[in-house]
Amino acid sequence: MKIARVQPLARTRAVRGPFDYKLKPEHAEVEVGSVVRVPFARRSMLGVVVELAGESSVTPERLAEPEAVLEDRVPADLVELAMWMASEYCSTPARALALVLAPGAGARTQTRTRTRLEAAITASGLRALHGGAVLTARQRGLLEELERRGPILAAELGTTALRRLEARGLVEIEGRMWRPSPRRPAVGHAPADPLPLTGEQRGALDAVRAASANGRASPLLLHGVTGSGKTEIYLQAAQATLAASRSVIVLVPEIALTPQALARFTARFGDVVAVMHSGLSAAARRIQWRRLRDGEARICVGPRSAVFAPLSDLGLLIVDEEHESSYKHEGDPRYDARAVAERRARAHGALLLQGSATPRPESVIAGARVRLSRRIDARPLPGVEILDMRGRHHPLHPETRLALADLRRQRGKAVVLLNRRGWSNFLSCRACGRVWLCPHCDVALVLHRGGGRMACHHCGHQEPIPSRCPACASTAVARHGAGTERLEHELQGALGDASFPVLRLDADATGTRARAQVLERFAAADGGLLVGTQMVAKGHDFPDVALGVVLDADATLRFPDFRAEERTFALITQLAGRAGRAVSGRVLVQTRAPEARSISFAARHDADGFLAQELSRREALRYPPFASLIRIVCAAGEAAEAQALAGELRQRVDPPGASILGPAPLFRLRGRARSQIVVKAEQRTPAIASVGEAVDALASVASRRGVSVSVDVDPQ
Repeated sequence: MKIARVQPLARTRAVRGPFDYKLKPEHAEVEVGSVVRVPFARRSMLGVVVELAGESSVTPERLAEPEAVLEDRVPADLVELAMWMASEYCSTPARALALVLAPGAGARTQTRTRTRLEAAITASGLRALHGGAVLTARQRGLLEELERRGPILAAELGTTALRRLEARGLVEIEGRMWRPSPRRPAVGHAPADPLPLTGEQRGALDAVRAASANGRASPLLLHGVTGSGKTEIYLQAAQATLAASRSVIVLVPEIALTPQALARFTARFGDVVAVMHSGLSAAARRIQWRRLRDGEARICVGPRSAVFAPLSDLGLLIVDEEHESSYKHEGDPRYDARAVAERRARAHGALLLQGSATPRPESVIAGARVRLSRRIDARPLPGVEILDMRGRHHPLHPETRLALADLRRQRGKAVVLLNRRGWSNFLSCRACGRVWLCPHCDVALVLHRGGGRMACHHCGHQEPIPSRCPACASTAVARHGAGTERLEHELQGALGDASFPVLRLDADATGTRARAQVLERFAAADGGLLVGTQMVAKGHDFPDVALGVVLDADATLRFPDFRAEERTFALITQLAGRAGRAVSGRVLVQTRAPEARSISFAARHDADGFLAQELSRREALRYPPFASLIRIVCAAGEAAEAQALAGELRQRVDPPGASILGPAPLFRLRGRARSQIVVKAEQRTPAIASVGEAVDALASVASRRGVSVSVDVDPQ
């Protein structure tokens, strides 16, 4: 008897599989990774086969059989990866397996297919072409084109003329099924042929090829200043990987950067490139997933979820802008795509190539580093000027206003970064001091004037903009602070016109397509401003940007986070990198903390100096990469319940040599009171195991009390 060990895709932590099911003779095709529908707990549920066996501890009469076997099997290596993720991130196998399933698995997803006519020259056609047969000039031209290029879409050459050749047996026309691919916006196309490399680039590419040939176990860090040509190294490394009959995954930090990366790789490699991200429709995602699984596509481009692309024979995994925190998943399991990519690279004997101008301290000490210290055209990095905003109330420094006015006269381009969206940070009553707060979270509502609403950026609650205070009936409602919406409005009024657009890029620009349109408009304009949050600093390549402006540069320093200085340094350096690529560049940094070391190092473009000090500080304080952090958050309707369960977990978590902080209350979120404990451990594996065991042991207790427990390994 053949036994399938199935992990039901149940969300509750209390279900601990796998469970044995006996297979009927007609289920001979079932293997590890097969997706099945099984009877479970008096209902029908999807599950994944994680193991096959010849016997079970349960008697055959008591074993149920799968109800159905679905067509989209998960590759076995992704099943192993999911099981590792469940353990590494203190999650459950079911939640981890859900990440590697084919899009829409178990649902009736309609995939649009169409028929197109392709024409190819026949053996008779070749003899006619080269044997002196009577042909018109038009017919001879068509046959020569078919001989040179192979099968061609009939509509491209003219179906009527091809039909006449088909009647003579010189051409064969066949209908082939094809599936529409996602639209590829024209942002940042790369030349189809490889570009000549600088000496530094050649040395870096040689190091990448050598590491790939040696089956390098540890990651390789490509540390290059902005504009140093890292993308061309990615492209040529991918070309070498394809030539070796292996496949490639290219990760970018956000969906907004996917069109640019996709355009570059498609220009170089054509239809072997696929894209995967949540902005696609379910049907489009399913098409791309199947192309990758079936070997029709050999390169996958996308944000963090593309790390699960069902590619075989992986040879290269590229993580661009590896410093970005968006590679960390917010849902359970809270995986880090960079760590998952490293795990996949080890399993496949592939190279993990990470690139950044501002690498993380963790990456700097994890493996070898290859340097690109100069821009490819020998153009200097833009000069950075620090503008002291202490004692000033207008959001723009006089020097900034003057620089923007000069830029408008010259019809140049600028990128303006303000890492805060909306119109105003919060509203208050001048009479009684009331602040408008979210009814579900302990945070202030942000004013979005364009939508006529106030919104919570945590839970999504919205309400109309008030005209008077409900507490004292005063109409003196004050607006505090400025976000990207207000900045766009003010700059549009002061500088914008039809020939000098002011465009905004932030999370309020809904949808991948809307964001791509903003980038396309800015790229196509002769001059203008691109205003936005940190999205505008992430890897965009606009050669004609002459000015970069960072407003409120020290805002990230005010967060109670040991990575605050790292993020501030990266944000300023990355924004500076958008300027001066093909024209003279200048960067203005407005701050109320001009002496902050992260800002000073960024102004000098001194990544090595910053990293040396940051690593020294973290080693002294035993922060990552010299220790691991694990955060456990308990959430309940009542604060006492959350605090009590956190206290019980605190008593059970006892890894060797670790320090444990808490329980400590967190602000209320989505109507739930929260309490957290933080484990700080130098021995990572025992700490993860201890936390996982403690959470599993109290899972049923937490469920009865209405307390949810989430674990975040390596919290960002």
